[in-house]
Amino acid sequence: MFRVKVFVSLKADVMDPQGQTIGNALHTLGFNDVREVKVGKYFVLLIDSNDKKKVEEEVIKISKDLLSNPVIEDFTYVIEPDSKSDKGAN
Repeated sequence: MFRVKVFVSLKADVMDPQGQTIGNALHTLGFNDVREVKVGKYFVLLIDSNDKKKVEEEVIKISKDLLSNPVIEDFTYVIEPDSKSDKGAN
């Protein structure tokens, strides 16, 4: 079993008004060292398979087809063995 972490963020050339609003709020609160804020999405998938290559193919398809908008967003992912499933935990 694998735990997959998928990170979705706006492409570099896409404006991020939510990130700009948060950045402005941080400056108002005195956090003046913050230069930029980018807002994104984070997903954790638990995939019941022992085939890492198959899991990677599924994650790419899921990320392209459902989790992100490929026109304006990019995604990255990390695939890790699920240590909880190795120990028989619920």
